[in-house]
Amino acid sequence: MSTEELEAEEINIEDFVLSEETEAAKEEQDSDIPSMLSPEWNDYVLSHFHESELINGNPICAGLRRVGELLLGSILESGPHEVYPATDPNGPGRATVVYRIVFDWMNTGEIKVFSEVADVWHGNTDDLFCAHPVATASTRAEGRALRKALKIRKLAAEELSQKDIVSIVQQTIPAKPTDGDWNPEAKISVQQVSFIDNKCRQLEVNVLSFINSGDKKYESIEGVTKEIASSMLIILNKYQNGSVDIPEDIKVYDENWRN
Repeated sequence: MSTEELEAEEINIEDFVLSEETEAAKEEQDSDIPSMLSPEWNDYVLSHFHESELINGNPICAGLRRVGELLLGSILESGPHEVYPATDPNGPGRATVVYRIVFDWMNTGEIKVFSEVADVWHGNTDDLFCAHPVATASTRAEGRALRKALKIRKLAAEELSQKDIVSIVQQTIPAKPTDGDWNPEAKISVQQVSFIDNKCRQLEVNVLSFINSGDKKYESIEGVTKEIASSMLIILNKYQNGSVDIPEDIKVYDENWRN
């Protein structure tokens, strides 16, 4: 065998060894990635955000977009799917947007679609942003769709507001007791049920587990009084602003909780 052939053989062997080492390192790295269904997945995803992409620990939409493509694959399509603009001629009004995101899942060619909805009005949005309700609702809905795809429990920073949302909502709920006064023993209102459901959906909280997390137990939400519902709304607001941690035993949201 000539000198040139020996050198070529040595190079090939060295390349083979390096290739084996690279594959081993890659396999070791892959083994460190937790399953998307494991409790460790949430912290794993959050560890990929740069500090500039977090506001008080909550990721901004641009950060969710970047990490989404980093961990889940290329985004093939992203944009509002349905838009219901504000119709109030005297103010910014309420706008609702359904946002749709299409992933090339793990860049394998498999297509996965995620969509979410968000609404914006003066009661749930800081004044600076509620002047642009459609754009703000679009950003919020995109953040929610990305959170759903990434399977994380943190709210997007754009979903949060400095306003006391619970108090504002309570002021807009008309009381209908027979004597014209607030009756705390009256059954929970339709508006309160809707608000609790929407907040639990956003926070990934199981509605029935949540309403039964106190001393009193309920077979259904219809057994809750208006006064207790108001207290529940306050707790949900604390979950949302991060002043109280969401207990593990009341997760995760169930779409069929009314059945």
